[in-house]
Amino acid sequence: MHEGVPPRILPIVMFEKMLSFYTRYFALWVILGGLAAYFWPGPLASLDRRSVNSVFALTMFGIGAVLQAEDFRRILHRPGIVAIGTITQYSLMPLVAYAIAQGFRLDPQIAVGLILTVCAPGAMSSSVVSYIAKADLAYSVSLTTVSTLIAPLATPGLTYLLAGSLLKVPVRGMLIDVILLVILPLFLGFAVRHLFAKRVETVAAVFPAISVTFIVLVCSRTIAANRDSLLSVTGILLGIGVLMNVLGLIGGYGIAWLTRMDIPQRRSLAIEGGMQNAGLGAVLASEHFSDQAAMPAAIFVFICIITASLLAAYWQRAGRRTALRIATE
Repeated sequence: MHEGVPPRILPIVMFEKMLSFYTRYFALWVILGGLAAYFWPGPLASLDRRSVNSVFALTMFGIGAVLQAEDFRRILHRPGIVAIGTITQYSLMPLVAYAIAQGFRLDPQIAVGLILTVCAPGAMSSSVVSYIAKADLAYSVSLTTVSTLIAPLATPGLTYLLAGSLLKVPVRGMLIDVILLVILPLFLGFAVRHLFAKRVETVAAVFPAISVTFIVLVCSRTIAANRDSLLSVTGILLGIGVLMNVLGLIGGYGIAWLTRMDIPQRRSLAIEGGMQNAGLGAVLASEHFSDQAAMPAAIFVFICIITASLLAAYWQRAGRRTALRIATE
């Protein structure tokens, strides 16, 4: 299995494979973490918001440490489709969430949490899903990077626009938090990668695994903090979350088709349309509204990762069947 690998580096190879396995099965750890938080909430529920914020900032540092200069240069090479994708991310799901909140007459805290969740930038885990789906990975990374960079203005601004009539939205406070929790650690991680490239490269596989761990922790903490009230709203939120997610996936693919993107790009935009950085949504909702407002984000993480992973697996199998058919013709 490891023929040709020098014995002295075999442990490193095995360790990297373990980290790759751990990162690839992100959805499984989210589910297990949520179940653990529900049945044994004590340790996670006792975490204060400052600790959760610090954990999330470390998550973004880890993500920044795996970004490369080419990820930013790539954006400039195809600005048109990146602009289409970014506009889709910040319009499709927020409008769907607003319509659902109004149509179902949701409690203001839940409604604001729902809207805030989908006004967050693209999920960094979407690149993993895009890779599995045989989508355009470079396009996925570009979309997530751009949506994250404009999040300090887009996330609080859209939340205020769509949810300001329900509750007071602290735009300035949210803007500062997005800068401190997302942009600053992201660029610090990128700077560390750039300044200490050789050293960081040797441990680069660790950063995605750390980010997965911290995102699972943030979402599990939200479930633990809301355990007592979760049963009364779980059914409603699950149904709404699935509806939003499916509409996001279909809408993203449809917009990509209408704008004549190729099939890998359509898959990427579908995944980006259906997945948001719900960890950030949970942190901002808890910090500026309530733990109850963070529940939609925690539940949406489960839904979007599971559905996107299933869709990615389907596309991967479809690609293999197509390749096999071509090879046998």
